[in-house]
Amino acid sequence: MATKPYVIGIDMGGTNTVFGVVDARGHIIARSSIKTQTHKDVNLYVDELCTEITKIIDSIGGKDLIRGIGVGAPNGNYYTGNVEFAPNLPWKDVIPFSKMITERIGIPCKLTNDANAAAVGEMTYGIAKGMKNFIMITLGTGVGSGIVINGEVVYGHDGFAGELGHTIAIRDGRPCGCGRKGCLECYTSATGVARTAREILETRTDDSLLRNIPIDQIESKDVYNAAEKGDAIALEIFKTTGTILGQSLADFIAFSAPEAIVLFGGLAKAGDYIMNPVREAMEENVLRLWKGKVKLLFSSLKEADAAVLGASALGWEIEE
Repeated sequence: MATKPYVIGIDMGGTNTVFGVVDARGHIIARSSIKTQTHKDVNLYVDELCTEITKIIDSIGGKDLIRGIGVGAPNGNYYTGNVEFAPNLPWKDVIPFSKMITERIGIPCKLTNDANAAAVGEMTYGIAKGMKNFIMITLGTGVGSGIVINGEVVYGHDGFAGELGHTIAIRDGRPCGCGRKGCLECYTSATGVARTAREILETRTDDSLLRNIPIDQIESKDVYNAAEKGDAIALEIFKTTGTILGQSLADFIAFSAPEAIVLFGGLAKAGDYIMNPVREAMEENVLRLWKGKVKLLFSSLKEADAAVLGASALGWEIEE
């Protein structure tokens, strides 16, 4: 049994950075956060982050109890420990993030892409515990993914494997922030749902509760609220979104033959509105070899805890 009973998990988001002390059972025993965007100088950001992490470490007995630190970050590279050209962060260069954390706190640190961290967390603490082959799809502001094959996260030769959100769902479709057109993220993220809503409202005259909201202020949660009230356009938006996602999942299955696909993130909260068309399109389009074989699941981790738990799971990989 490990003599150091805790790890630190850090979830670096575009708006907030959340972190916590986690035990081997997946309980977060202390947590805090800072604003990611506060400092345009990454060194000042890391200084503030490490100061706050040190405070919670001291509150539970000191760093001799901490085995390691895990970080989930946009465009985080597992091999190098760097955050590289992440479009949603204020620092656009290659940032040696895990090295900076280790130097300031004195505890070994591992880093990976935030969606890969979610997959590790689901495999360590969640509904994928015991699974050797599954795909994690995170449906938030963007679409992230973590691919697990034979019990190992797939990182590829350069550490960036698993960018399924940037596979092409609609050829020559919507422009994506990555510079390409028609990426899955443009249609099946929370942002994509809002874009679909605006397109429909601008090109049609159907009555809808969504017309009571300024068109440039519509968010995916507004579509959900309207769907709950039986709004036909809102239901159509979820069906369109789910169909596109299900078609893409059918293609992903052909790549790794997973036992399950696990959906996580704000959009997954839409429940059957999104899950039913996803499942229908996936089964309709999947190669016959896998019809009825691949489970479609929602993450079992609390959204408020999942990112920190996922990142923390990397901490247990660090040898004492």
